[in-house]
Amino acid sequence: MSLLGRDFHSSLDDVSKSLLERNSNVTAENVHPAEEASGLSRMQTLIHLLKCNIGTGFLGLPLAMKNAGLLVGPISLLGIGVLTVHCMVILLNCAHHLSQRWQKTFVNYGEAMMYSLETCPNAWLRTHSAWGRYTVSFLLITTQLGFCSVYFMFMADNLQQMVEEAHMTSNNCQPRKFLVLAPILDIRFYMLTILPFLMLLVFIQNLKLLSIFSSLANITTLGSMALIFEYIVQEIPDPSNLPLMASWKTFLLFFGTAIFTFEGVGMVLPLKNQMRDPQQFPFVLYLGMSLVITLYICLGTLGYMKFGSSTQATITLNLPNCWPYQSVKLLYSIGIFFTYALQFHVPADIILPFAVSQVSERWTLFVDLSVRIALVCLTCVSAILIPRLDLVISFVGSVSSSALALIIPPLLELITFYPEDMSCVTIAKDIMISILGLLGCVFGTYQALYELIQPIGHSVANATGVYA
Repeated sequence: MSLLGRDFHSSLDDVSKSLLERNSNVTAENVHPAEEASGLSRMQTLIHLLKCNIGTGFLGLPLAMKNAGLLVGPISLLGIGVLTVHCMVILLNCAHHLSQRWQKTFVNYGEAMMYSLETCPNAWLRTHSAWGRYTVSFLLITTQLGFCSVYFMFMADNLQQMVEEAHMTSNNCQPRKFLVLAPILDIRFYMLTILPFLMLLVFIQNLKLLSIFSSLANITTLGSMALIFEYIVQEIPDPSNLPLMASWKTFLLFFGTAIFTFEGVGMVLPLKNQMRDPQQFPFVLYLGMSLVITLYICLGTLGYMKFGSSTQATITLNLPNCWPYQSVKLLYSIGIFFTYALQFHVPADIILPFAVSQVSERWTLFVDLSVRIALVCLTCVSAILIPRLDLVISFVGSVSSSALALIIPPLLELITFYPEDMSCVTIAKDIMISILGLLGCVFGTYQALYELIQPIGHSVANATGVYA
């Protein structure tokens, strides 16, 4: 592994490149991603994009629809999806423009924020431009580690369900009534069981190598999605008794969950920068995100129509207790297991260069592995301390995902292109998107925190669901 910098400043400069060049001795300044023979193909990039956006939040979309309403939910999810993709395009355009202005090979998310502030009219912002990069990097670390914590909780929850329902599982796939029984083993036991396997997984440092595991994750995810859709499209009850619009309090939880599901914003620039032909990335982005949004709306709407008021934190809790549908939990958990490594790369490649720069070359490998282990343990501890899967998803989405996906990109476009005579329509559009993201962040975070401190009661997200 090459040393990417001697301080935190330089480590942030090279984070995007380190995603694929961890084993290279070539410096970041001398490498052009498009010239690399080992660059990602369009299919590999599409695989990564799909896998980074189809995670645990995907299975929570039926509950999100319940929190928004049968009519408001799909329309709002489509709107949030379109805005999110638009903000991804804004981020790509700003990064491209700034890389040309500053004559850089490429810029990452944090660099884009810093370089735009360095050229803005305000003197104070120019002086403190580095804080723009630090803020983005902190949000990336928080968001990605939040995703990993949710993954930990999801995998442990599903492992607990599969193990403790095994004696009741049959070949008779009939609808069943939801009952909450005391688990045989504490959920923390299952988290600790998964922990050593994830430690070994995150030792893989090359994103191109991970594309093999990502392909396997996509296959298992597709298999589980096929079984889920096969069940929810059968004998859908009359939806006329379902509310078209839910209360505003639960809608705030919907907002957080919806933003959380679009998990790939942190990977957009790294994926483009490491493509063999970066000019093809917009096509891959539009194709991949169109598929993602379509899947989101279909699963969320059909799942809510199928289960109605009984919709649980993840749709797997509503599936019949028979072997074909128990396999959904296993298949999806395998997919999430490999996705953990992809999401883990973003915070690891921000923190690791700074950490290894503080020690001699003799201790580089030890520090590298120790930091990776510590970060995995941090996500495990976070999952243990917070017991509500659905609310944690909403909280992470509201706090940091909304900032990275909706608030910062429009502000970045304003700062980058304002000196070049932006149209009033574009200015108004960017301000409205940022305000919308800010309102969702503030009120969604408040509602998620309020729900987290309430007694768990009957909606225990991490309890094993036993059906009769």
